[in-house]
Amino acid sequence: MLLAYNDLANIVSKKQGVQGDFFFKTVTDMANVYQPKGLFIPINEESGELAEAITHGAIATIWDSERKLPSYTPNHFPVFFTNNLTDTIARLLQCYIEKLNGETNKQMEITNFNFSNKKLLNKNNETYDIAVMLNKIKELQQNNTKRRG
Repeated sequence: MLLAYNDLANIVSKKQGVQGDFFFKTVTDMANVYQPKGLFIPINEESGELAEAITHGAIATIWDSERKLPSYTPNHFPVFFTNNLTDTIARLLQCYIEKLNGETNKQMEITNFNFSNKKLLNKNNETYDIAVMLNKIKELQQNNTKRRG
């Protein structure tokens, strides 16, 4: 089960760009990694530029409301604005885990969450929860892959 646009729209209310019934295959905080149908979340300056993320396949972003959105951002490009990226990531992961709960016994495609844990773990206690949730999703992905084989 892939993370859907509507899943994210239920978590983050302030948004711009196209709305639709589409899915994210990748969620990452690193602009320089291949991210097909990606959701890019720039946690800090080391995450890279939005343009690079778009080049690598990002189709939407979660953006810190305090930062200016780059002027090159396409008008139709979905942008979700938040005041707290870490909290939004934690809520997104919790939502996705609940969505997967009980559904991983079927053959299905699962969204790939690719975060640089080192950055997340150095922020605060809340980010420890994020690391735990990422590990849980990784286990679910591995179990799903074993069932396909």
